[in-house]
Amino acid sequence: MYDLSRAVGYKTVDQSVSWTRKDIITYALGVGAKKNELSLVYDKAWAPLPTYPVVLGFKGDDTDVSFFARKLAGGKPIPGLPELKSDRVVHGTQSIEVLKDLPVASGPGWKLSNRVCGVHENKSGIIIERESSLLDPQGTVYARLFSSSFYLGVKANGDKFSKVIASAPQAKPIPKDRKPDWVVRDKTTPEQALIYRLSGDYNPLHIDPAMGKALGFGDVILHGLSSFGFAARGLIQEVANGDPRALKVFGVRFTSPVKPGDELETQAWEVGPGPNGTTEIAFITKDVTSGKVALGNGVAFIKTAEKSKL
Repeated sequence: MYDLSRAVGYKTVDQSVSWTRKDIITYALGVGAKKNELSLVYDKAWAPLPTYPVVLGFKGDDTDVSFFARKLAGGKPIPGLPELKSDRVVHGTQSIEVLKDLPVASGPGWKLSNRVCGVHENKSGIIIERESSLLDPQGTVYARLFSSSFYLGVKANGDKFSKVIASAPQAKPIPKDRKPDWVVRDKTTPEQALIYRLSGDYNPLHIDPAMGKALGFGDVILHGLSSFGFAARGLIQEVANGDPRALKVFGVRFTSPVKPGDELETQAWEVGPGPNGTTEIAFITKDVTSGKVALGNGVAFIKTAEKSKL
């Protein structure tokens, strides 16, 4: 018998992280920044996309290409859990809460502080929820990230189990009685994954067609966090008139893979006031090419610009 409750609250070793101005620009291009979005890519009058910290778990403090398999290997087992195999894991959800504006370059001494904040077992496998805090050298928290990973087919006790001690803001239902307040369309390029991987996620699934076929996708697929960034960038442009500092919370559930070159459409509804002068938004992102919803359960808190809706 496994005592799954022992895993909840388990804190892993802090991870050193760093980034440069070049990293910030590379990330913006990896999530589709265009030539007219100078506030994201021109280092004379700009601000980082606030979703950038989601890449740091893979990037760490690397300054060059890293081997994906090595990134996944070598971690200590989590108390109370059975063996978790990296070849049977799916990224389920991701969110970020921005507490302070990110500097354009980190310098030394930044880290991610990580802990397990939730464990669930069901008949299909085990879901692990993690909370990560981005800390500067003085220990100030700049962002808080929540993610969930679904380990398919993994069994502990065979019984339903669920325990959570912290979680991200949850999305409100999409209004069914009215059209979206904002609609943003954007097309990924066939080379999109080649650019995004330079931000630190070198999983061969996103570059090697043989790997994509072996895993049942038929070809390479785009990083889910690239689609995540596309949606965030689009809402910043439409809702906040392009001000990256306006986005304070952003979260999604990954529901269907996107292939490089697919067109994405984000539909967003205002669903109420958010904290600290923000507007709460519920959204979905559709893959227009495949006809499937790529990102569901979308939630965002954004300071809106004085701009008319649809």
